[in-house]
Amino acid sequence: MLRLLADGRLALVDLSNSLGLAKGTVHGILRTLQHVGFVEQDPESGKYQLGVALLQLGTRSLDVNELRSRALNWADSLAAHSGEAVRIGSHLDGEVLVVHHVFRPDDSVQIVEVGSLLPLHASALGKAIAAFDSAAVAAVRRKGLAPYTRSTLVTATDLNRALTGVRTAGWAAEVEELTMGEAAIAAPIRDETGLVVGSLGLSGPVERVCDGRHRPRTALVSQVRDAARAVSRELGAHA
Repeated sequence: MLRLLADGRLALVDLSNSLGLAKGTVHGILRTLQHVGFVEQDPESGKYQLGVALLQLGTRSLDVNELRSRALNWADSLAAHSGEAVRIGSHLDGEVLVVHHVFRPDDSVQIVEVGSLLPLHASALGKAIAAFDSAAVAAVRRKGLAPYTRSTLVTATDLNRALTGVRTAGWAAEVEELTMGEAAIAAPIRDETGLVVGSLGLSGPVERVCDGRHRPRTALVSQVRDAARAVSRELGAHA
């Protein structure tokens, strides 16, 4: 149905005939698509057309694909030099969509995380984005700050304080805020306008990512920031 509407406005009867479905069935599907903004009905002609939400989704997909393609080499290099898993994330409705995942370069069993969603408030990738995106922060607050461990930030005050620190330092971290025993470091990725369009980071066991005081290792922070800046330059940013 969406493919048919991509060619232009169509009446209910046209869609019914083209799909070989009863008009009542087609109307029910159209109502569902209208509810989520994927389809709109012209008030004058009564014909249906693609909705704004679907067009925005398509644009977002193109942006994510470009982000991923420009970051591939740098993500691979970061994983090789750090010895840890590397992920690239993009904001999606108050969460972080993992658009690329490079396995830790060892023989351990690992699961592909591309397509998975991470909480913005409990992940380094998320904080690196939310610190520079007020819309992302608003989305997080609407969803609520769910607790994952005893270290998760669950109040607006704590989250604001953490994001202020990210803006000051230029990078984000999380230590056992999402998963016990795991830590992560991430930095924002900017486009040619200077806007943050995603983040790049590494994650691994606390004892490898952090020092004896549970602070992210300086060398790893530098590697993450350098990689994120390199991807930003690939996207046209003056970083």
